[in-house]
Amino acid sequence: MLTKPDRKAIRAKRRRRVRNKILGTAERPRLNVFRSLNNIYAQLINDETGVTVVAASTLSPELKGQLKSGGNLEAAKAVGSLIGKQALEKGVKEVIFDRAGYLYHGRVKALAEGAREAGLDF
Repeated sequence: MLTKPDRKAIRAKRRRRVRNKILGTAERPRLNVFRSLNNIYAQLINDETGVTVVAASTLSPELKGQLKSGGNLEAAKAVGSLIGKQALEKGVKEVIFDRAGYLYHGRVKALAEGAREAGLDF
């Protein structure tokens, strides 16, 4: 009997398909998002050199004590604005958004909107 594939396998397949089409460069790094139940993480990656330019999460010292929960929309928006500010300090204005197989909805969308409000273009 055939079983339904689990959510992680479906997301991994979608993630591979998306990652084959996008590539972060020094001028326009890839803004990668990872979400767990309790936290959300974002990082700017230069795929040409394999270097993380900037990283932010709900566990970052700038946000850790200020948030009630790390797994809600408010926290995701705060992480987006934090990574946007850090990117602008490094001289990065444009990025390629990598939603990593997640739907552009909820916390992923809130993070993207926070980064846009901070000044990133994508």
